[in-house]
Amino acid sequence: MKRLLKQFVFKYKGQEDQTLQPVNSHEKYKKSGLTEEEALVIRSKIKKAFEEDKIYRNNTICLDILSDHIQDNRYKVSQVINTYFSKNFYSFLNEYRIREAKKLLVSEPSLSVKAIMYEVGFNSKNSFYSAFKKITGLSPNDYRAATNIGFVRQHEVQVA
Repeated sequence: MKRLLKQFVFKYKGQEDQTLQPVNSHEKYKKSGLTEEEALVIRSKIKKAFEEDKIYRNNTICLDILSDHIQDNRYKVSQVINTYFSKNFYSFLNEYRIREAKKLLVSEPSLSVKAIMYEVGFNSKNSFYSAFKKITGLSPNDYRAATNIGFVRQHEVQVA
C-alpha cells in the first residue's frame, strides 16, 4: 500500500489539463477552417456540457452525442478537444468520470465501487478500473482506503 501511495502522490503533480490556447496544434488541422473565436465558443460549450450538464454520466456518450448536445460539428468538436484540452475524446471523457468517481468514493462510503462505476457512466468494471488506475495510480478500493486514513485528501492539491 505504501508503494502505491507514493506513486499516487507524484504521478500527476503539476500537470495542467486545460488551456485557453491550442497546444500541440496538429498538422491535420491546418486546413480545417476553424477560427480561434469559433474554437473558444466550442470549448466553452464543451466545458458547460461536462461541468454543468454532466453529460459524461451518459453511459452511451460518444463524440456524435456530445456534438449533438452542444449543436456543433463533430469534427470541430474533436479538433477543439484535441488542441485545447490536449487529449482525445475518450481520455477527456474518462478524466471527468474519474474525477466524479473520486468525489463519490470519499463522500458516499456506503455506495459500492460498482454502483459508483455505473453512476459516473462506465459500463465495464475493467474499463473503470483501468481508467481509474491510469489517472490516479490506485485502484478505486485503494483510493477509498487511502482517503479513510487521510492520506489522499492531504495530498490532493499536488495530484489534481
